[in-house]
Amino acid sequence: MKTRKAKYAGSFYPAKVADLIKLYHSILSAEQKNINYEHARTKLIGAIVPHAAYVYSGYQAIHVFEILKASSQKFDTFFIVNPNHKTYGPSIAFDTNEAWETPFGEIPLDLDLMNLMGFPKSETPHENEHSGEVMLPFLKHALDYDFKIVPITLSDQTQTTAQTLVSSIYKAVEQSGRKTFFIASSDFSHFLSPEKGRELDDYVLDQIFKLNTAEVEKQINTKQISVCGYGPIMGLMEYSKMISKDPQLNLLKRGHSGEVHPSNEVVDYISILFSA
Repeated sequence: MKTRKAKYAGSFYPAKVADLIKLYHSILSAEQKNINYEHARTKLIGAIVPHAAYVYSGYQAIHVFEILKASSQKFDTFFIVNPNHKTYGPSIAFDTNEAWETPFGEIPLDLDLMNLMGFPKSETPHENEHSGEVMLPFLKHALDYDFKIVPITLSDQTQTTAQTLVSSIYKAVEQSGRKTFFIASSDFSHFLSPEKGRELDDYVLDQIFKLNTAEVEKQINTKQISVCGYGPIMGLMEYSKMISKDPQLNLLKRGHSGEVHPSNEVVDYISILFSA
Protein backbone atom coordinates (compact mmCIF):
# COMPACT_ATOMS: atom_id res chain seq x y z
CA MET A 1 0.00 0.00 0.00
CA LYS A 2 1.40 3.37 -1.06
CA THR A 3 1.52 5.53 2.06
CA ARG A 4 2.09 9.23 2.66
CA LYS A 5 4.58 9.60 5.51
CA ALA A 6 3.74 11.77 8.51
CA LYS A 7 5.96 14.68 7.55
CA TYR A 8 5.00 17.00 10.42
CA ALA A 9 5.33 14.52 13.27
CA GLY A 10 7.86 16.02 15.66
CA SER A 11 7.07 19.60 14.70
CA PHE A 12 3.34 20.33 14.63
CA TYR A 13 2.66 17.47 17.03
CA PRO A 14 4.74 14.89 18.93
CA ALA A 15 6.12 11.99 16.94
CA LYS A 16 5.99 9.52 19.84
CA VAL A 17 2.68 7.93 20.80
CA ALA A 18 3.28 8.38 24.54
CA ASP A 19 3.99 12.09 24.07
CA LEU A 20 0.92 12.53 21.84
CA ILE A 21 -1.35 10.89 24.39
CA LYS A 22 0.16 12.97 27.18
CA LEU A 23 -0.41 16.19 25.21
CA TYR A 24 -3.99 15.21 24.31
CA HIS A 25 -4.88 14.61 27.93
CA SER A 26 -3.07 17.73 29.09
CA ILE A 27 -5.14 19.83 26.69
CA LEU A 28 -8.29 17.89 27.60
CA SER A 29 -7.66 18.51 31.29
CA ALA A 30 -7.51 22.24 30.61
CA GLU A 31 -10.58 22.30 28.35
CA GLN A 32 -12.94 19.54 29.49
CA LYS A 33 -15.04 21.80 31.70
CA ASN A 34 -15.64 24.04 28.67
CA ILE A 35 -16.65 21.28 26.24
CA ASN A 36 -20.39 21.07 25.61
CA TYR A 37 -20.89 17.34 25.21
CA GLU A 38 -24.61 17.88 24.57
CA HIS A 39 -23.64 18.68 20.98
CA ALA A 40 -22.76 14.99 20.60
CA ARG A 41 -26.49 14.21 20.67
CA THR A 42 -27.12 16.17 17.46
CA LYS A 43 -26.78 14.88 13.91
CA LEU A 44 -23.22 15.93 13.12
CA ILE A 45 -22.37 17.26 9.66
CA GLY A 46 -18.90 18.72 10.03
CA ALA A 47 -16.71 21.29 11.74
CA ILE A 48 -14.25 24.09 11.20
CA VAL A 49 -11.04 22.96 12.91
CA PRO A 50 -7.76 24.91 13.24
CA HIS A 51 -4.56 23.37 11.91
CA ALA A 52 -1.66 24.96 13.78
CA ALA A 53 0.72 23.12 16.09
CA TYR A 54 -1.24 21.31 18.79
CA VAL A 55 0.34 23.33 21.60
CA TYR A 56 -1.32 26.41 20.07
CA SER A 57 -4.58 25.33 18.43
CA GLY A 58 -5.24 22.06 20.24
CA TYR A 59 -7.34 23.89 22.81
CA GLN A 60 -9.85 24.78 20.11
CA ALA A 61 -9.56 21.60 18.06
CA ILE A 62 -10.05 19.21 20.96
CA HIS A 63 -13.66 20.35 21.37
CA VAL A 64 -14.47 18.81 17.98
CA PHE A 65 -12.60 15.59 18.62
CA GLU A 66 -14.21 15.11 22.03
CA ILE A 67 -17.70 15.68 20.63
CA LEU A 68 -16.98 13.14 17.89
CA LYS A 69 -15.74 10.73 20.56
CA ALA A 70 -18.91 11.19 22.63
CA SER A 71 -21.27 10.87 19.67
CA SER A 72 -23.16 7.65 19.06
CA GLN A 73 -22.64 8.27 15.34
CA LYS A 74 -19.88 6.19 13.79
CA PHE A 75 -18.47 7.68 10.61
CA ASP A 76 -17.15 5.58 7.75
CA THR A 77 -15.18 8.42 6.17
CA PHE A 78 -13.89 11.85 7.09
CA PHE A 79 -13.45 14.47 4.40
CA ILE A 80 -10.35 16.48 5.31
CA VAL A 81 -10.67 19.63 3.18
CA ASN A 82 -7.77 22.02 3.59
CA PRO A 83 -6.14 24.98 1.86
CA ASN A 84 -3.14 24.52 -0.37
CA HIS A 85 -0.81 27.05 1.24
CA LYS A 86 1.70 26.85 -1.59
CA THR A 87 -1.03 27.21 -4.26
CA TYR A 88 0.35 24.81 -6.83
CA GLY A 89 -1.43 21.87 -8.38
CA PRO A 90 -5.06 21.43 -9.45
CA SER A 91 -7.71 23.71 -7.97
CA ILE A 92 -9.20 20.63 -6.26
CA ALA A 93 -6.72 17.81 -5.66
CA PHE A 94 -6.96 14.31 -4.27
CA ASP A 95 -3.81 12.54 -3.12
CA THR A 96 -2.16 9.71 -5.05
CA ASN A 97 -1.46 7.65 -1.92
CA GLU A 98 -3.64 4.86 -0.58
CA ALA A 99 -3.07 5.58 3.12
CA TRP A 100 -1.65 8.28 5.41
CA GLU A 101 0.74 7.53 8.22
CA THR A 102 0.15 8.72 11.80
CA PRO A 103 2.00 7.81 15.02
CA PHE A 104 -1.05 5.66 15.88
CA GLY A 105 -0.89 3.73 12.60
CA GLU A 106 -1.96 4.16 9.01
CA ILE A 107 -5.36 5.50 7.96
CA PRO A 108 -6.59 4.25 4.57
CA LEU A 109 -8.04 6.58 1.96
CA ASP A 110 -11.57 5.91 0.78
CA LEU A 111 -10.59 5.17 -2.80
CA ASP A 112 -14.08 4.07 -3.81
CA LEU A 113 -15.60 7.36 -2.69
CA MET A 114 -12.81 9.29 -4.43
CA ASN A 115 -13.47 7.41 -7.65
CA LEU A 116 -17.13 8.42 -7.52
CA MET A 117 -16.10 12.07 -7.29
CA GLY A 118 -13.49 11.98 -10.03
CA PHE A 119 -11.25 14.93 -9.15
CA PRO A 120 -7.61 14.84 -10.28
CA LYS A 121 -4.99 13.17 -8.12
CA SER A 122 -1.72 14.93 -7.42
CA GLU A 123 0.81 14.03 -4.75
CA THR A 124 2.55 17.41 -4.90
CA PRO A 125 -0.08 19.61 -3.15
CA HIS A 126 -0.36 17.11 -0.27
CA GLU A 127 3.28 16.19 0.16
CA ASN A 128 4.41 19.37 1.92
CA GLU A 129 1.05 20.58 3.23
CA HIS A 130 0.47 20.43 6.99
CA SER A 131 -3.17 21.51 7.22
CA GLY A 132 -4.62 18.11 6.37
CA GLU A 133 -2.11 15.94 8.21
CA VAL A 134 -2.48 17.67 11.58
CA MET A 135 -6.15 16.65 11.79
CA LEU A 136 -5.31 12.98 11.95
CA PRO A 137 -3.33 12.07 15.12
CA PHE A 138 -5.85 13.56 17.58
CA LEU A 139 -8.74 12.23 15.48
CA LYS A 140 -7.23 8.75 15.42
CA HIS A 141 -6.61 8.84 19.16
CA ALA A 142 -10.09 10.11 20.01
CA LEU A 143 -12.06 7.50 18.04
CA ASP A 144 -12.16 3.85 19.04
CA TYR A 145 -13.26 2.58 15.63
CA ASP A 146 -11.70 2.28 12.18
CA PHE A 147 -12.44 4.91 9.56
CA LYS A 148 -11.18 6.12 6.22
CA ILE A 149 -10.32 9.59 4.97
CA VAL A 150 -10.60 11.63 1.81
CA PRO A 151 -7.93 14.37 1.96
CA ILE A 152 -8.64 17.25 -0.44
CA THR A 153 -6.54 20.35 -1.00
CA LEU A 154 -7.97 23.53 -2.52
CA SER A 155 -5.61 25.87 -4.34
CA ASP A 156 -8.49 27.89 -5.78
CA GLN A 157 -10.43 29.18 -2.78
CA THR A 158 -13.51 30.64 -4.36
CA GLN A 159 -17.23 30.21 -3.84
CA THR A 160 -17.48 28.59 -7.28
CA THR A 161 -14.82 25.99 -6.46
CA ALA A 162 -16.42 25.29 -3.08
CA GLN A 163 -19.78 24.69 -4.74
CA THR A 164 -18.22 22.41 -7.36
CA LEU A 165 -16.53 20.40 -4.62
CA VAL A 166 -19.54 19.89 -2.38
CA SER A 167 -21.92 19.09 -5.23
CA SER A 168 -19.62 16.20 -6.07
CA ILE A 169 -19.26 15.20 -2.40
CA TYR A 170 -23.03 15.19 -1.91
CA LYS A 171 -23.68 13.02 -4.97
CA ALA A 172 -20.91 10.58 -4.06
CA VAL A 173 -22.11 10.23 -0.47
CA GLU A 174 -25.69 9.66 -1.64
CA GLN A 175 -24.55 7.06 -4.13
CA SER A 176 -22.23 5.24 -1.74
CA GLY A 177 -24.35 5.39 1.40
CA ARG A 178 -21.30 6.34 3.43
CA LYS A 179 -21.67 8.00 6.83
CA THR A 180 -19.35 10.98 6.55
CA PHE A 181 -18.08 14.00 8.49
CA PHE A 182 -16.66 17.12 6.80
CA ILE A 183 -13.61 18.77 8.41
CA ALA A 184 -12.89 22.26 7.08
CA SER A 185 -9.29 22.92 8.07
CA SER A 186 -8.60 26.60 8.70
CA ASP A 187 -6.94 29.09 10.99
CA PHE A 188 -8.32 32.61 11.17
CA SER A 189 -6.48 35.97 11.18
CA HIS A 190 -2.69 35.79 11.11
CA PHE A 191 -0.03 37.92 12.81
CA LEU A 192 -2.20 40.76 14.04
CA SER A 193 -2.84 42.12 17.50
CA PRO A 194 -5.47 40.10 19.40
CA GLU A 195 -7.85 43.03 19.17
CA LYS A 196 -7.43 43.61 15.43
CA GLY A 197 -7.62 39.92 14.62
CA ARG A 198 -10.83 39.56 16.57
CA GLU A 199 -12.34 42.59 14.84
CA LEU A 200 -11.59 41.22 11.37
CA ASP A 201 -12.62 37.67 12.20
CA ASP A 202 -15.97 38.95 13.44
CA TYR A 203 -16.80 40.14 9.92
CA VAL A 204 -16.25 36.61 8.64
CA LEU A 205 -17.94 34.86 11.55
CA ASP A 206 -21.06 36.97 11.10
CA GLN A 207 -21.42 35.68 7.53
CA ILE A 208 -20.52 32.10 8.45
CA PHE A 209 -23.38 32.02 10.94
CA LYS A 210 -25.67 33.48 8.29
CA LEU A 211 -24.47 30.70 5.94
CA ASN A 212 -23.72 33.36 3.34
CA THR A 213 -20.74 32.11 1.34
CA ALA A 214 -20.80 34.99 -1.12
CA GLU A 215 -20.35 37.45 1.74
CA VAL A 216 -17.62 35.35 3.37
CA GLU A 217 -15.65 35.58 0.14
CA LYS A 218 -16.43 39.29 -0.22
CA GLN A 219 -15.44 40.21 3.34
CA ILE A 220 -12.17 38.29 3.11
CA ASN A 221 -11.21 39.81 -0.23
CA THR A 222 -12.31 43.40 0.37
CA LYS A 223 -10.91 43.63 3.91
CA GLN A 224 -7.87 41.43 3.18
CA ILE A 225 -8.64 39.12 6.08
CA SER A 226 -6.08 36.33 6.40
CA VAL A 227 -8.41 33.37 7.04
CA CYS A 228 -6.27 30.77 5.29
CA GLY A 229 -8.90 28.05 4.77
CA TYR A 230 -11.92 30.06 3.71
CA GLY A 231 -12.41 27.78 0.69
CA PRO A 232 -12.93 24.71 2.90
CA ILE A 233 -15.12 26.81 5.21
CA MET A 234 -17.35 27.89 2.31
CA GLY A 235 -17.48 24.26 1.20
CA LEU A 236 -18.73 23.15 4.61
CA MET A 237 -21.27 25.97 4.67
CA GLU A 238 -22.69 24.97 1.29
CA TYR A 239 -22.60 21.27 2.14
CA SER A 240 -24.49 21.81 5.40
CA LYS A 241 -27.30 23.49 3.44
CA MET A 242 -27.50 20.45 1.18
CA ILE A 243 -27.71 18.10 4.16
CA SER A 244 -30.18 20.09 6.25
CA LYS A 245 -32.92 22.65 5.68
CA ASP A 246 -31.87 24.38 8.89
CA PRO A 247 -28.21 23.72 9.76
CA GLN A 248 -27.23 24.54 13.33
CA LEU A 249 -23.88 26.18 13.95
CA ASN A 250 -22.22 26.32 17.36
CA LEU A 251 -19.01 28.17 18.16
CA LEU A 252 -17.14 25.72 20.36
CA LYS A 253 -13.97 27.59 21.27
CA ARG A 254 -12.19 30.77 20.22
CA GLY A 255 -8.64 31.79 21.06
CA HIS A 256 -5.22 32.73 19.70
CA SER A 257 -1.56 31.84 19.90
CA GLY A 258 -0.86 34.71 22.31
CA GLU A 259 -2.72 32.80 25.01
CA VAL A 260 0.10 30.23 24.89
CA HIS A 261 3.04 32.56 24.22
CA PRO A 262 2.16 36.23 24.85
CA SER A 263 2.67 38.36 21.76
CA ASN A 264 1.26 41.40 19.98
CA GLU A 265 1.19 39.39 16.72
CA VAL A 266 -1.00 36.33 17.07
CA VAL A 267 -2.80 33.74 14.97
CA ASP A 268 -6.49 33.21 15.74
CA TYR A 269 -8.06 29.76 16.15
CA ILE A 270 -11.79 29.04 16.11
CA SER A 271 -13.71 25.75 16.12
CA ILE A 272 -17.31 25.67 14.93
CA LEU A 273 -19.59 22.64 14.82
CA PHE A 274 -22.20 22.15 12.07
CA SER A 275 -25.21 19.94 12.88
CA ALA A 276 -28.53 19.12 11.26
